[in-house]
Amino acid sequence: EQPLSSSGRTSMVEGHSVHRIATQHTRRLCGRSYKASSPNGRFAEGARLINGRSFSRIEAVGKNLFAFFAAAGQPDVVMHVHFGMSGRWSVEDAAKAAPAKDTTRLQLEGHGIVSSLSAMTVQHGGVEMFEKKRAELGEDPIRADADAEALWERVSRSKKTIGLLLMDQGFFAGVGNIYRAEILFVASVHPNTPGKALSRAEFDRVWAASVKLMRRGYEEGSILTVDKAEALALGRPGLRRWIYNSAKCGRCNGRVASWDVAGRTCYACAACQPLDPSRAEEAEAAAPPKLFNSHCAGESLEARLAQPAKLRVAELREALTAAGLDAGGKKAELVSRLEAHRLQGADAAAAPAPPHAAKPAVKPATTQRPIKSARAAAAEKAAAGESRAVEHVAEWEVGLDGAGAGQVDLPQEQAVPTPKRPRRRGRAAAPDASASAGPEVARAAERRTRARHKA
Repeated sequence: EQPLSSSGRTSMVEGHSVHRIATQHTRRLCGRSYKASSPNGRFAEGARLINGRSFSRIEAVGKNLFAFFAAAGQPDVVMHVHFGMSGRWSVEDAAKAAPAKDTTRLQLEGHGIVSSLSAMTVQHGGVEMFEKKRAELGEDPIRADADAEALWERVSRSKKTIGLLLMDQGFFAGVGNIYRAEILFVASVHPNTPGKALSRAEFDRVWAASVKLMRRGYEEGSILTVDKAEALALGRPGLRRWIYNSAKCGRCNGRVASWDVAGRTCYACAACQPLDPSRAEEAEAAAPPKLFNSHCAGESLEARLAQPAKLRVAELREALTAAGLDAGGKKAELVSRLEAHRLQGADAAAAPAPPHAAKPAVKPATTQRPIKSARAAAAEKAAAGESRAVEHVAEWEVGLDGAGAGQVDLPQEQAVPTPKRPRRRGRAAAPDASASAGPEVARAAERRTRARHKA
C-alpha cells in the first residue's frame, strides 16, 4: 500500500496532526512491550534502553511528542520526537509492513505490529528531560491543561506583535503559518498589533479561535477554518480557508495583503482585520500576496482558476485553449491573459448578489467528538480536490483492524476547556467573486486533465 501522503513535497507537521498521532498510538501501541531497534543506527542507545519496556503513555505538546517507556523498579525512559519537515511514525500489520528505510531511527516490533519512526529530532532521557522541555513550551490550544490566564499575562506584557507571538512555540504551542493567518482572521485581529496593545476581549477571541480551529483540525484531519453554515450562507459551500494564500478575502471579497514576518509570509484582510494606527504601524511593504499552489492547503483546479497565478503552466495553457484563447508565451503572459478573460466573464455575467451572511461569533467547541481516521480524512481531502496530505504525512496505518474506519474514539481526558466570551455582532458578507471564474473553463480543463492521466 502507498502512504496517505505520496507527495514528495512536504511541510512542517503541525500541532493538530501531532495530537492525532498521540491519540492513534495510545490506541494501537500503549500498554504493551516491544522489541526495539534503530535500523539506521541514529537512535541506537535509546532503542537499547526502550527494548522490552512497556510503552506506558504518549503525550503531545504543540508540535512535540513525548513517549514514556516503563519498567518495574526503574525510572521511566522518555523519548522526545519532533517530526520537522518530513517525519512519520507508522503502525503496520507485521505481515504487510514495508522494510525499514535509511531514515528509520526507531522500529518497534511485537504483537503482530511493526511501528517505524523517522523524524528530525528523536532523543531520549528521563522524566526530568520531559519536564524541562515541557516548561519551555507555551500553552497548547488542544490540551485540556492549557492555561489561558497565564498566557494572557505573558502576551499582555510583550512588545512583540500577536503575529509573531502566535508562531512562538513558547507562547502558543502547535500553531503554524496557516493557522496564524486563519486564527487572526476569525478573531478580527490584525497580525501587527503588539501583544501589550491587545485588549482582553481581543486576546480572548484569539485564544477561542485557536482552540476552535485547531480542535477542528485534530478531529477532521485537515486544516478547515470556515464554518460550513457560513460557507453555505455566503454561497460558497466549498470554501475551506478564509485568507491564507489568497488574493481576496473569502468573507468580504476585499484585498488580502501579505508581508514577511521573521521569514514567513503573514496575511491580513484590511477590512476584516483593521489595524488601529495608534497601536501599531502599518505592515512595512505590505503587498498583494504572491500566490502559489500550496501543498499543505491545496485547492481544486476550479478554485485555482479564480486566481490564475496559482495555476501551473500546463493548466494555464489548457484553460486558455478551452476558452479559445492564445496559449503561447511565458507564465506571466498566460496569467495576465486568463485573468483578463476571467474579469470579462465577471462583467458579462454580473448578477444580483446573494443574501448577505451575518458573521457568526467565535464559539469554541466544548463537546467531545470522535476524530476522523487518517484514511477517511485523506479521502475527504481528495474529494474536495486538495492535495492529500501534508497534514497526514506523519500518520500512517496499514493492514490493521479499523485502520480504514471513518472515526476513532477520543480518549476521555482530552476534552478542551475554553474561556467564555460574549457573542459579537457580525459584518455583512460580500458576494462570491469566484463564481465568475468560469466553471465551463474549469470543467473543460478537468476533462482534459483526466484524459491525459488516463492516457
